[in-house]
Amino acid sequence: MSQLSILVVDDDKDICEYLEDFLTHEGFRVSCVSDPTRVMEQFRAGEFHVIILDLMMPKVSGIDLLNAIRKVDRDVAVIILTGHPTLETATASIEQEVSAYIQKPFAANDFREAMQRIAKKKGLVLRKEDELHMTIGRSIRALRKDRGLTLKQMARRTKLSVSLLSQIERAESSASVSSLFKVATALDVKITELFGDF
Repeated sequence: MSQLSILVVDDDKDICEYLEDFLTHEGFRVSCVSDPTRVMEQFRAGEFHVIILDLMMPKVSGIDLLNAIRKVDRDVAVIILTGHPTLETATASIEQEVSAYIQKPFAANDFREAMQRIAKKKGLVLRKEDELHMTIGRSIRALRKDRGLTLKQMARRTKLSVSLLSQIERAESSASVSSLFKVATALDVKITELFGDF
C-alpha cells in the first residue's frame, strides 16, 4: 500500500521542517511549500491525500488558497493551521469542509489524531499494521457469519467480551496472540487463516 501523501503549506520554514520531520517519522510522504504563490502548481503536479495549510501568509491568504484548492478538488482533506484563530476563518473553514482547525502552538498529537480521523473518514489506511488489523477483522467476521455465530456466541466460546470481539472485527483494537488463538479455535481454523493474504 502506498503511503499517505501530505502537502504542508507554511511560510515559516521552521514549522515546515518540523512537520516534515514529524510526519515523515509517522510514516507519511511529505512535501513542503513555503511560498504560497507556488502551492497550486505543486498541488496540481502531485497526488496529495492531505493538505496542511497555514492561514496567515504573505502574498496569498490561506483562505484564498483553500478556495482555489476546493475549485480543483473537493475531496482532498485539508487541515487548517493558524496562530490567529478567528470566528471568520473558522466559519470559512467549515464552509469549505476542512478536516481539522489546529491552533499554533500545537502539540504533535493534534496532528496524529487529525490524521487518524481523516484516514478513517476517507477509508484510507495509515500503516501496514492498520491494514493487518482490518484484514484480521474482516476474516473473523466472515468466518463467524459463515458458521452462523453471533458475537455473543463467540464471546461464550472464546471467553472474550462481546465488546472486544466487536472492536477486533471493526479493526478498532489489536488482538493479542492469545485472543487470536481463542478465536481461531472457536472458529475451528488455523490461526494463519485469520491473516488472509497478508
